[in-house]
Amino acid sequence: MTTESVFTGLKVLDAASFIAGPAAATVLADFGADVIKIEPPGQGDPQRRLSFVPPSPRAQANYGWHLANRNKRGMVIDLKSPASTEVLKRLVEWADVVITNFPHGTREKLHLGYDEVSSWNPRVVYADITGFGDAGPDARQPGFDLTAYWSRSGLLASTRDAGAPPTVPVWGSGDYTSAIALYAAIATALYRRERTGLGADVGTSLLAAGVWATGTLVAGALAGGTPFEPHDRNAPVNALTNPYRTSDGQWFMLATSPVHWPGLTRAIGRPELVEDPRFADIGGLVANAAAVSELLDAAFRSRPFAHWKDALDRERVTYSRIQTPEAAAQDPQLRANDIVVPLEGVTGLDYTVSSPVTLRGVPKVPARRAPELGEHNDEILAELGFTPAEIAGLHAQGVAQGTTQAEAA
Repeated sequence: MTTESVFTGLKVLDAASFIAGPAAATVLADFGADVIKIEPPGQGDPQRRLSFVPPSPRAQANYGWHLANRNKRGMVIDLKSPASTEVLKRLVEWADVVITNFPHGTREKLHLGYDEVSSWNPRVVYADITGFGDAGPDARQPGFDLTAYWSRSGLLASTRDAGAPPTVPVWGSGDYTSAIALYAAIATALYRRERTGLGADVGTSLLAAGVWATGTLVAGALAGGTPFEPHDRNAPVNALTNPYRTSDGQWFMLATSPVHWPGLTRAIGRPELVEDPRFADIGGLVANAAAVSELLDAAFRSRPFAHWKDALDRERVTYSRIQTPEAAAQDPQLRANDIVVPLEGVTGLDYTVSSPVTLRGVPKVPARRAPELGEHNDEILAELGFTPAEIAGLHAQGVAQGTTQAEAA
């Protein structure tokens, strides 16, 4: 049974590779869009192999591929072949949205530049994502989330403790965040097209999304602000926003404010601290942050996390346990809110992560496995009007391989 959703009937050509562009197409697919993903012959999109590259968690199932490419149909097309241009042209004419992340210059050689694509389909929403934007000296530099999103934006330099060198963040995290920015650009352009009938050329970059994520600090720099040193949990600038460890070895993040200081003192069994002149106001709490941190450290080390959960909940003090990804995967809150959803058709992978966009009362389509390499070539070519003889000719030229040919390659 087909689930009707917001984008049911919308046609999307995913001509992008790992991860942000395809993930934006996945959000559209989650809401019912018919997404055709095209891949090069041979090994296809490099994300097919990313789940098996350290430090990705070791598993039998290709979880990363299904995360970013579920609910799509798949084609293998050799865009470098002159004979592929007619196939691509018909796909563009079919599509409402075209998504690409080929670098400028390369995309034009492959007939995926905006000018050519929009000449084939003036109503198309053309969406692209780059590493560093369309202009400037680095516009044509390759960019990954670790470089363009994390490193260049200032985010990575700010996400470490005092005295610690920069580390490797969760790879893909910048890509999936940037995918939501690209999805938003596409949805904005589709709304504009509904009002004006006009297509659009929209996009974002990993750098833009990274700077947006670092926005408070970058905006502060633009204002000439004086930055604080990297965080030191033993001598924090603000002891009320700091990680603490419990007696059973669990870490949690305290993220409260001076207005909740009385409740926090009650939670730790030290209500008399409210009368301590060192902590009487915001200025005092800041000036004596090291002392506050020492007091809280000693208190929280004295009891297990379950005790502090009850005590902090009772006083409505904001905190969260610092969970591993493995613990998060089993967190019942994720299933209660459809953050983790069932996935159909993959051995050893019963669940996947849903996109973070929710329209209450409007269903997403059930998550189904991502396509095999070239799985839907013949089906889609026939829909595009190619005859059986023409399809056979495309196979013979190696332009559009079927599943068997793709697996053999």
